[in-house]
Amino acid sequence: MTIRIVEVGPRDGLQNEAGTVPTDAKIRFIDALSETGLREIEVSSFVSPKWVPQLADAAEVFAGIRRAPDVIYSALVPNRQGLDGAMAARADKVAVFTAASETFSRRNTNASIAESLDRFRPVLRDAPVPVRGYVSTAFHCPFEGPITPAQVVPVVAALFDMGCVEVSIGDTIGKATPDEVHRLLDVLLPHRPSAHPPDCLALHFHDTFGQAVENARVGAARGITTFDGSAGGIGGCPYAPGAPGNVSTQALVAAFPGQTGVDPDRLESAAVLVRPYLSNRH
Repeated sequence: MTIRIVEVGPRDGLQNEAGTVPTDAKIRFIDALSETGLREIEVSSFVSPKWVPQLADAAEVFAGIRRAPDVIYSALVPNRQGLDGAMAARADKVAVFTAASETFSRRNTNASIAESLDRFRPVLRDAPVPVRGYVSTAFHCPFEGPITPAQVVPVVAALFDMGCVEVSIGDTIGKATPDEVHRLLDVLLPHRPSAHPPDCLALHFHDTFGQAVENARVGAARGITTFDGSAGGIGGCPYAPGAPGNVSTQALVAAFPGQTGVDPDRLESAAVLVRPYLSNRH
């Protein structure tokens, strides 16, 4: 089985940093990641600098990176305006984001789940590139507690119905257990659109309680072949202070030896480049 890793460190990893990582450091980080064998890198996010000041330089980062011909460079966008920014920056792919928890959606985006989906419709309608969807809090919510599979399925279905080519299922606060991953996939896999390729579902784990790698192995055993990772494990969860945050790309590469096409030494060298600028040195 070939495992595809979507590298989210430059976006998800850096957006929660207490300080701003210099633009040239981000560019060097992404250029190094481009030489590891990764095939998709989420470069930045075209959201309002008021909400995510750490990524206010998204256009400058896109303009400065050295693009490898076989790598997809993507961006997160919250709405149609964000899509315009991503297209001006020549992003190869964009992503939209919502949640399975109503409370989390309102706290994170100041909109209900239904309202967030409405914001995406112009993006899906007008995007000239593939669109990924993210569903946060698919297992646990910091406000509502456990999330049932029945809450997740309609959100995922709505994203596919609108035209997302893939949907990434997020364990936002890192509390999911292998049993919970099985239970969600029991319900979710039968709803995977037949018109989409087998890898249209991805899993996005945080390692707050040290279960991310085992959860990824469970996903792979159930046929999931796409996982999100963050080089060096950068990007803590704002609702779990001090938590390690995203599962490290290095851990995923080690968990699936020979299956990812990623060079672990080059990956570690890339992670080292950004480490001096992090408030929590991973």
